Amino acid sequence: MVIEIAGSIRLRAPLTGQMETGQLSRSIVARKNPASLAHAARTTVAAVVSYLIARLLRLPEAYWATVSTIIVMQSTLGAALPISAQRFAGTAMGAAAGGAAGTYFGRSVWAFGIGIFVIGALCAALRVERSAYRYAGITLAIVMLVPRTASPWLIAVHRFFEVSLGIVVGLVVSAVWPERQRGEPKRVE
Repeated sequence: MVIEIAGSIRLRAPLTGQMETGQLSRSIVARKNPASLAHAARTTVAAVVSYLIARLLRLPEAYWATVSTIIVMQSTLGAALPISAQRFAGTAMGAAAGGAAGTYFGRSVWAFGIGIFVIGALCAALRVERSAYRYAGITLAIVMLVPRTASPWLIAVHRFFEVSLGIVVGLVVSAVWPERQRGEPKRVE
């Protein structure tokens, strides 16, 4: 169905309002970077290693290390490095803001809202990438809004170390066990 508005603007809309099957499969089926068994193996090893290290270090929410590792493992090392630096910086910023705000204002939604704005303004002033701001906001939310009995500073420090550990493990595994890209010949040494 084609709708004409004001004689020149045209919108195409399916009659039923549902996505066609072909469109849906093109959105899901990878053309450029499909999953592979090697990628699954690398991601599994990295995720388990980060979890085990976090448990060994007695980090209370070791799953955050694993989540961070899985996120890092979805990119090549070259692509993961800049976003990992942004995630690291954002997590540090959010943890610091969350520790301070949580100590003085508790789980106040108003303090949280102000904190999100202040972090955004700081990121804008420092010309920091938006992804760092995103990670800072996520960390602030986790530190300030998730009910826990520990002090906000302790929660913030744990969050920072859990995420940082996951980033480091993901980067190390990517460097030590790089995934061969499609069409790239096997290296023989």
